[in-house]
Amino acid sequence: MINLDKIRQLEEKSKLLEPEDNTRSHWQTQTNAYAESFIQNKKKQKAYEDYSNNDNKSDLALLDNPIQEEALNIDDVLNLVENSVVRPGIDLTSSRHFGYIPGGALYPSALGDFLAAITNKYAGSFFASPGSVRLENQLIRWIADLMSYPETAAGNLTSGGSIAHLIAITAAREAIQLKAKDYHRAVIYVSSQTHHSVLKALAIAGMREAKIRYLAVDNAYRMQTAQLPALIEKDRSNGLIPFMIVATAGTTEVGAIDDLDTIADICEQKKVWFHVDAAYGGFYILSEEISDKLKGIKRSDSFIIDPHKGLFLPYGSGAVIVKDKRHILAANSYQANYMQDALQDDELDPANLSPELTKHFRGLRIWMPLKLFGLKPFRAALTEKIYLARYFYQQIQKISGFEVGPFPDISVVLFRYLPKEGDTNKYNQMLVKSLLRDGRIYISTTTIAGNYYLRLAVGVYRTHLDDVDLCLKILKEHLKHKLL
Repeated sequence: MINLDKIRQLEEKSKLLEPEDNTRSHWQTQTNAYAESFIQNKKKQKAYEDYSNNDNKSDLALLDNPIQEEALNIDDVLNLVENSVVRPGIDLTSSRHFGYIPGGALYPSALGDFLAAITNKYAGSFFASPGSVRLENQLIRWIADLMSYPETAAGNLTSGGSIAHLIAITAAREAIQLKAKDYHRAVIYVSSQTHHSVLKALAIAGMREAKIRYLAVDNAYRMQTAQLPALIEKDRSNGLIPFMIVATAGTTEVGAIDDLDTIADICEQKKVWFHVDAAYGGFYILSEEISDKLKGIKRSDSFIIDPHKGLFLPYGSGAVIVKDKRHILAANSYQANYMQDALQDDELDPANLSPELTKHFRGLRIWMPLKLFGLKPFRAALTEKIYLARYFYQQIQKISGFEVGPFPDISVVLFRYLPKEGDTNKYNQMLVKSLLRDGRIYISTTTIAGNYYLRLAVGVYRTHLDDVDLCLKILKEHLKHKLL
């Protein structure tokens, strides 16, 4: 016998998950006030907050607040967020964040995520949510059009480049009908600058035994291709299967753009899948300054691109597009009896184009800024970042002792200080530690051919000329200090 009193008691407690109007309004007011304070105080905040050598342990307060039966009030929750989550480490939204490949976190994207969470639309199936699927497919079509891809193309909005590479690799595998028994014979051609997520995706796809050919790079860190045709023929004559060439449109370490048209010629002649990693550089095709260098993407069989880089969106915004939709569908399309109601032909279902079945409606965070701003400010911001990187490249050479890498293809500058005596790598490591203790700017590093370099990556939409000038000023200041 079901106890109705017990059900009613549980109902009363479970109704706490549906807060009343005044509670909801209070939470939203307090959260919005925190968000506004965060945005308005950006210039006062450090780009990097180092707690490792600090007595302030408020970042550890989370450990003293485990999930428990009783609720906290909104002010206590927001204090935990501020002190334990937001403040420690790198402020990825800072105009003085010059590390890695910066993103942005445009305000309309937050509104899009809010609406996506409130409405909780399932963006994997047209039957479940025709509007959300059409919106995401419209975004994929827009990106495909940017690269002059044909109507046969299809793709998916992903969490980022890693999943995007995985989808492209499995589509290529279907296209050439590569079987598991032959994975050890497959050959993938990359350069020393190819992002590690490509190799990770190959491993996840079960192709860990495939052969990886690392091609040399030139002085600008672009893939050298002169020996590639002969190498492919040699591999084929030895019973191997030339599978894929991975070119990069904006390498992570230095921002280099490979010679896409030359690589496309080779892929067409030798019947090898041409994949482009345009995660960082792809959206710079919106800038007339370097768009010609990126037009070769249209000749690829697949490419990936990250809106959370080139469109200044929050992390978790990636995309992959395959020129022939048959291949991406063959790799990802499955059916189940319980989903029979969802079968239809009106639109491509994102769940059939990706490993994800449960799919977040991430398209709204991309669509909202594009609709509210239009493309003009994106074109301007991308071109501005190119010019700022070139400006830094010129100005840093005016400070005695600094050496630079190649002229930036996009918006990354490689540089280091050459001390008059002592170990150069150790000196630059100490310089970076000194900058971290300061915290006003954040610059990441890399090591190439045994040399330790600093990297200035200009990519946050808030970053402008005064921020780059401040960066130069701070670098000068720290050279005057003893770095030990």
